[in-house]
Amino acid sequence: MTITSRDFDYVRKLALESSALAIGPGKEYLVESRLNVLASSEGFSSLHHLIQGLHLDRSGNLKRKVVEALMTHETTFFRDVRPFETLRRVIVPAMIMQRASERSLNIWCAGCSAGQETYSIAMLLLENFPALAGWTVYLMGSDISKRVIDRARSGRYTQLEVNRGLPANLLVKYFQKAKGEWQINGSVRRMAAFQEINLAGAWPRLPPMDIIFLRNVLIYFDAETRTDILRRAHRLLNPDGYLFLGGSETTAGATDKFERLPDERSTVFRPTEHHDILGKSKGQSIEINAPRNPPHTLAAIVRNTRAT
Repeated sequence: MTITSRDFDYVRKLALESSALAIGPGKEYLVESRLNVLASSEGFSSLHHLIQGLHLDRSGNLKRKVVEALMTHETTFFRDVRPFETLRRVIVPAMIMQRASERSLNIWCAGCSAGQETYSIAMLLLENFPALAGWTVYLMGSDISKRVIDRARSGRYTQLEVNRGLPANLLVKYFQKAKGEWQINGSVRRMAAFQEINLAGAWPRLPPMDIIFLRNVLIYFDAETRTDILRRAHRLLNPDGYLFLGGSETTAGATDKFERLPDERSTVFRPTEHHDILGKSKGQSIEINAPRNPPHTLAAIVRNTRAT
């Protein structure tokens, strides 16, 4: 059913006030496609009746479901590949050097959806860094949606989801078939903690982070909210830590507290007041110990690592 302009404006305002989700003019089709499905599942005869129900929703449960339905939860295992290459070749080895005395590493995947990104990092650490076996590794994924966080905690994925980005050798090694789906091993699930966090709202108390993945999240917020999130991420990130953004995202124009990592094609930033972990002075390039033609799939990275 086609949404009226009045109902569309109400939904836009609700999304902005609840989660700082900016729905631009002309996106009626998006609201219709996502909320018509919700209206049917919640027993409403039409989209208009669903929105009428929102006005009467004192518990907030229906509002939460509407906002969750409007969110984009698109993600895959090892999405875009290059950020994970950078993590393996540069960031984690540097962090191991820097944290040798503390023997601890804190990583946050913000806006993790159903957990594929978080578990991708867990498998990357298991496959490539046996030196971390005796360390305290805190790996957290967060999302605003309770539904997708519950899925992340279960570690269960459809065949289509594991077909998207997950190398076959890692599927065989870390997953088991479970009632027509694939479930990641308990040992990997225990590496990750998941929590509901609205990035545009109040954040819970979190430990200082060494690495923050905030990839393909900022694009859904307005400029003011993006700036606020980046500033809070900066306060949470250790001075020698790293921030990963999506390929089309940047800190430019939002804050001057980050600078892009040189010599990397991934969108990686570090605090401008960073302590350079590889011993270079600020502003100099980082020397990357990697093949001239680096592998472009995680499976190839794993094979290269085992061959050396």
